[in-house]
Amino acid sequence: MLHELLPDGEDVRRAVKWVSANLQENPGQSAMPLVQEAIFKFDLSPMDAEFLIGFYRKRKEGAS
Repeated sequence: MLHELLPDGEDVRRAVKWVSANLQENPGQSAMPLVQEAIFKFDLSPMDAEFLIGFYRKRKEGAS
């Protein structure tokens, strides 16, 4: 049941890697504009887009 909630597509994994790499290069930038760009760049489904947004929202909350 849990695995049904987690996207297992290659596109969402590539999007996470891409956003993370950009944040590593420039740690001061906001993740959300990169997330929005990644959604279009990797043509993510609505479910994958929601996962990506939630992933970086939780990451930001954990860092504060």
